[in-house]
Amino acid sequence: MPTDDVQSPETNAAPSDATAPLDETSPDADRTRLRGNLGVASIVFMVAAAASPLGVIGGPVPLGIALGDGTGFPASYILAGLVLLLFAVGFTAMSPFVKDAGAFYSYIERGFGRGTGLGAGFAALLSYLTLEAGVYGLIGPGIDSLLVSYHVPSQPWWLYAGLTFAVVAFLGHRNIELSGKVLAVGLVAEVLIVVVFDAVVVVTGGDSGLSTGIVDPERITSGAPGIGILFAVLSFIGFEATAVFRDEARDPERTVPRATYLSLTLVGLFYAVSSWALVTAVGDRHAVRTATDNSGSMLADATERYLGTVGEHIIQVLFVTSLFACILSFHNIVARYVFTLSGSEALPSGLGVAHLRFRSPHRASAATAAVVVVLLLISALAGLDPISQVYTWLAGFASVGVVLLYGLTCAAVVVFFARRREHRTSSWKNTVAPALGLAGLVFFFALILSNLTTLVGGSTPLAIGILALLALSLLLGPVVARRRVNNKR
Repeated sequence: MPTDDVQSPETNAAPSDATAPLDETSPDADRTRLRGNLGVASIVFMVAAAASPLGVIGGPVPLGIALGDGTGFPASYILAGLVLLLFAVGFTAMSPFVKDAGAFYSYIERGFGRGTGLGAGFAALLSYLTLEAGVYGLIGPGIDSLLVSYHVPSQPWWLYAGLTFAVVAFLGHRNIELSGKVLAVGLVAEVLIVVVFDAVVVVTGGDSGLSTGIVDPERITSGAPGIGILFAVLSFIGFEATAVFRDEARDPERTVPRATYLSLTLVGLFYAVSSWALVTAVGDRHAVRTATDNSGSMLADATERYLGTVGEHIIQVLFVTSLFACILSFHNIVARYVFTLSGSEALPSGLGVAHLRFRSPHRASAATAAVVVVLLLISALAGLDPISQVYTWLAGFASVGVVLLYGLTCAAVVVFFARRREHRTSSWKNTVAPALGLAGLVFFFALILSNLTTLVGGSTPLAIGILALLALSLLLGPVVARRRVNNKR
């Protein structure tokens, strides 16, 4: 049955000790619900960590410059941020009427019914899983590069990816507040070092003056702007997961909307300014060539130039911790999707049981880890390049899926309020903003599709395979919904 069918006032309250064992005979021992005491700041930290600010500046930004629209790429963050703000208006307006923690699945179900909602849940699960696995393709070489700088012999990327996986699996088993504390420390440190780098670049004037690409329409539309938009949207993925932590929020009716707007605004501004500063640091004339030839070291090299060797080492360390925070955040998000879908009987019900002591989705976390490790093993055995293939291909899959889901959610908001006029609060929140957001997302989706083959190394079969998997996951929803109905007869 749906998770909101078992909701009770008692289970919304956080216990005084979130890690204390509970009496299974008490009302508080409902193990189909998670437990936590997250406030706005904690959820913002969780979501911003998923966005991986430093990881984005050192990963997707160089790739967006090299494969996308060159020095005009920073403008993609502004455009993507504005469209996603429109999405957020409808998303938060509908939040009070979505009582379970299924995010995309729950919202789309309210608008279009159980079958479409389940299909969206499966598509979201695939998208987040592939992104989590893809980031291992960045952290493996990142750790190796860091250790090599300290004269440690180079090792295969998958070795360090495997060690990271073990730590993430352990934390995913524990209470969400432990993950939140780990993420908060790393996030503050990485944001501070990038802000210092940005300030020094602006004050010194960069390589050859401040970059003008961010405001030059000719450069913004040059190259492959569709790929630029894809990497920009990819950088934002996870901000909508504020709703996934609903059951673990202190006051979800107020916490979720505030965390959504705050995380989206702060992350968007950070990306736009910092990507522009990186282009300025390298120089408009050299940015594309540098990003193409040295995408993995572009940020570290620029940091050494402006902050010295010490700054370079700090950036290298925090780049790794940023990617770790990103992986941990997406692992937590995926585990909660699995938990919610199992509670809706779309996945085995055993995965929807919370740990008695930690109140964490420990079984869902273990299932998530099992899928990720299979993807990593396949990538390692196939000898795939961790950055240009593992990360780029899997991140491309995730971007296509999430943009599609953003669009479906906007449409669901419009349909929901059109059918339930008694819930309407304002035309702007309930219709106009989500409709404008939908139009922008349709435009983004068309741009991404037109450049998808280029992104996956010119492989048309691979591009078609990505779309086919997403289509199958969406179609699986109605099939599962119908089977559930038949089983209850």
